[in-house]
Amino acid sequence: MKQETDVIVIGAGHNGLTCAGYLARAGLKVKMLEARSVVGGAAVTEEFHPGFRNSVYSYSVSLLHPQVITDLQLEQHGLEIMERPAGTLSLLDNDHLLLTRDDAQAQAEIARFSSRDAQRIAEFDNEIAEVAMALRALAIQAPPNFGGGWADAWTLVKAGNVFRKLSKQHQIVLAELMTKSLGDYLDAWFEGEALKGVLGLEGVIGNFAEPYQAGTAYVLLHHAFGEVKGKAGAWGIARGGMGAISESMASFARAQGVEIETDTPVQKIITEGGRARGVLTADGREITAKCVAANVHPQILLQKLLDEKMLEPPEQRRIEGYRSHSATFRMNVALSELPQFTSMAGRGEEHFMGAIEVSPSLQYIQNAYYDARQQGWAKKPVISMQVPSTQDKSLAPEGGHVASLFCQHFQRHLPDGRSWDEVKHEVADMIIDTIDNYAPNFKASVVGRQIKSPLDIERDLNMVGGDIFHGALHLDQFYSLRPLPGYADYKMPVDGVYLCGSGAHPGGGVSGLPGRNAAASIISHSK
Repeated sequence: MKQETDVIVIGAGHNGLTCAGYLARAGLKVKMLEARSVVGGAAVTEEFHPGFRNSVYSYSVSLLHPQVITDLQLEQHGLEIMERPAGTLSLLDNDHLLLTRDDAQAQAEIARFSSRDAQRIAEFDNEIAEVAMALRALAIQAPPNFGGGWADAWTLVKAGNVFRKLSKQHQIVLAELMTKSLGDYLDAWFEGEALKGVLGLEGVIGNFAEPYQAGTAYVLLHHAFGEVKGKAGAWGIARGGMGAISESMASFARAQGVEIETDTPVQKIITEGGRARGVLTADGREITAKCVAANVHPQILLQKLLDEKMLEPPEQRRIEGYRSHSATFRMNVALSELPQFTSMAGRGEEHFMGAIEVSPSLQYIQNAYYDARQQGWAKKPVISMQVPSTQDKSLAPEGGHVASLFCQHFQRHLPDGRSWDEVKHEVADMIIDTIDNYAPNFKASVVGRQIKSPLDIERDLNMVGGDIFHGALHLDQFYSLRPLPGYADYKMPVDGVYLCGSGAHPGGGVSGLPGRNAAASIISHSK
């Protein structure tokens, strides 16, 4: 028996939920189909050890757009975001760099390593923030397509107006950030290796690249887009973990009439006369719809759900070459006590409410990249650590804690035919040993762990290459070029098919913007 609806949304990750919520709010009848038994995609919370819960994949809040929070009434549907009160602790050999939210303290701390850097840091932060503010305006609208006609020409004019509002100096800064390597950009500003290391980590999170690769400076901007409770550049956590974001989105969607069906993989998108007519589910059901929005990796959409022959030969070649390798290894650990960092003895516990990072220099990041190229993973990994249980007591039993470990660099394909299933526990041990070098009680305090290798991430979430961004955020896969030239406005080669996931502009992270923007495109074309 055929079922009918206005829009089918494939994939109930946070962008799919966002898209569905906006569509239903506009009066459309929406049905969501999710292959897994839970909604949320990468934004989910699980108990991974008795009494210990944590965000499984994504782990931090900053990019979630305030307009999405407001429009979808997420706070009314249970979402509570708590700002991280601390800044960043960078762990060094026999020392540390502690950058708090207090500008005077941060400058004094940087001055321990370089007085010149201390004098420059405020100007650096202001330049990044000013340019990021301009780009935020571009994140909430569809990019222009190449050769798209007058409508796209007008979109390009509007984008140009955003840049023209920047001062001459900030236009130059933008040009540098879009073209320079992360390393060259930071070297031009600073001399202290510790400061460049902690800033450089922002450029490689989810980005398999060495710091002196051209175009990597842009990622500094991507991570500066966010805000928490009106504070630009701030970071936070969701009470109850990242799954709380997805749950609030699903609650809003259901309240608007969206039907969400889990455990329902989609086998293919049904087309007729060059237009989408619905989907065929894995259990053999046909569900008809006027259009289909896919919250999946672009290669999954264009090579599996659709017939690749619907693409022109140049487009087939481009999608085959679409790069997905964020080189991320995720691990959650259950702890019997907080880590006791040697260099922080007697400093209290406030630093646990911020980011804790192992990225002592650009050379360290570069070595991690080259190790991964040669042997599959970094011998000394770049690590970003959070301990959300210091703010959210619901995540762990009394006296215990959970830590999120986001680690780089780890190749999607290992040399010599090895599988991540064979080596992931060995690699997890190495990551724990790395932290233990800075906190000698850490290894002994681990009572449970959850490991997500690049292969695990790919299998769990259908993210090609384990790429958390649904495709590398490099300049050739950015803005009007994402996912392919000619399809930047969320409309895919088949009429009635739209891409609403992170493979579309503005890319990865828990922002909700690809879903929001795709919904706007669908609504405009349904009138």
